[in-house]
Amino acid sequence: MVRVNVLATALKSLYNAEKRNKRQVLIRPCSKVVVKFLRCMQKKGYIGEFTIVDDHRSGKIVVELVGRLNKCGVVSPRFDVKIKDVERWTKNLLPSRQFGYIVMTTSDGIVDHIEARRKHVGGKILGFFY
Repeated sequence: MVRVNVLATALKSLYNAEKRNKRQVLIRPCSKVVVKFLRCMQKKGYIGEFTIVDDHRSGKIVVELVGRLNKCGVVSPRFDVKIKDVERWTKNLLPSRQFGYIVMTTSDGIVDHIEARRKHVGGKILGFFY
């Protein structure tokens, strides 16, 4: 059986492990989008270190959890967002203005909404975490 949304599966297993107070979680399969989303979360301090295990199939990721993640999820379909519409999406997806991040795929790569606004680029929404 084929997996429809690899990013949704990865974020759901991350969220479930965090709710169960686990220290680490195994995410499979691995993809470039999942790795860049995790790197964005790691940069903001919501997860710890993660390692990519190459098993000559689809790969695995072992993520260390720090207990800071409250919720994470994907936005499907990946809506186009102009730079002036980012504020409306943050109001809809995040609990408050100073809390949480929306991850977007832009022409400058996969970045959070604050960095996208600073670089003045729009793009498509991948997901959110807080």
